Amino acid sequence: MIGLADCNNFYASCERVFNPKLKNKPVVVLSNNDGCVIARSNEAKLLGVKMGEPAFKIKSLIKNHDIAVFSTNFALYGDFSDRVMSILKSEIDNVEVYSIDEAFLDFQGIDSLAKAEYIIQKVKKWTGIPISIGIAPTKVLAKLANTIAKKYTNKGVFLLDSPSLINRALSFFSVDELWGIGSRYAKRLKYFGINTALDFRNTDRKWLRKNFSINAVHLQKELYGKSIYELETKKVRKKNICTSRSFFEDINNYSRLRQAISQFANNCAVKLRKEKSCCSCVTVFLRTNFFKQDKKQYFPAITLNFPTPTNDSMEIVSMANMALKKIYKKEFNYKKAGVIVQNIVPADYVQMSLFDQINRKSRRKIMSSVDKINLLMGRDKIYLASQSARNRIEMKQQRLSPCYTTRFSDILKISI
Repeated sequence: MIGLADCNNFYASCERVFNPKLKNKPVVVLSNNDGCVIARSNEAKLLGVKMGEPAFKIKSLIKNHDIAVFSTNFALYGDFSDRVMSILKSEIDNVEVYSIDEAFLDFQGIDSLAKAEYIIQKVKKWTGIPISIGIAPTKVLAKLANTIAKKYTNKGVFLLDSPSLINRALSFFSVDELWGIGSRYAKRLKYFGINTALDFRNTDRKWLRKNFSINAVHLQKELYGKSIYELETKKVRKKNICTSRSFFEDINNYSRLRQAISQFANNCAVKLRKEKSCCSCVTVFLRTNFFKQDKKQYFPAITLNFPTPTNDSMEIVSMANMALKKIYKKEFNYKKAGVIVQNIVPADYVQMSLFDQINRKSRRKIMSSVDKINLLMGRDKIYLASQSARNRIEMKQQRLSPCYTTRFSDILKISI
């Protein structure tokens, strides 16, 4: 049996841990630069706050219902995630960390219900974060079981094991609620009269393979209780790394955009070095503000290849700036920009270019020294000139909560 442990309204729950006044109060968390809603408490959902909705569109709703609004505090959320995952790993031998707030658990040979209830109580007691666990024969069924556990049970645990119970659950869920079925696929399926998860499971397999893909067939097998997606307990190397940001205000100035792209590219390079990986190409993209329908829109992107895979900040930033120069048009105002490093390979298995002229050994020493200094002295104490310390583009975080668990100055103080 496979369990899916999912933290309930994770970002909102993190904000509540050190602020008990938020209990039973509607809470929303906003994206970078306080742009859109990326997390909601159950109370906020009942008020009609939608995921991804721009903050400026719900100002009256926030005011009328006294909704607590927070800027994203990734340092806090990341630390809580590490704590929750550590507890899960201490109780279950095989754990696949699927996302910041989700993990698959191997309940093979364990009294799954009793163990799940104990884990929920332990996580709540040790971290203050409420979690739900759905248990089933496969990952896809565990995902559905978790939804039932979260919405329709008091203990936060649901075991989906018998054929009759699985059939009832599948008939209850819409096909677009299945893990792996996006809005485009769901629309096509409903066009053919496949409306529920049960309809999808009972569809002719040959027809499904012909009209969709092998992934749809795998999903169908999982719904029959045959495990196709095994637990991935070993850390998988990322296929790409992205750093992007929506700006507080639209940017037209090329030098400011170049500064932002340099920051994003350097962040990608640092992440590559942490994973001991190298990238073979870099993509740069720009976005105008699509909420301003009266303005002409422009969404360019370009990918450039490296002769030799690299994680060198100087190389990656230089290539990213070259890409920016190719797609930048001064007649547009840009709301968002980003850098993606792709075709990632292990740093120990890089195929060198015949015409490579960079002293790789020297560059690795430089990058290693920069990383160590920035780790000890603080982020970006050493930076590239193109990143520029003057007029650095910072995120708008007017509602940022303290980093209670990761910054000494923000440790909670209690008056006795």
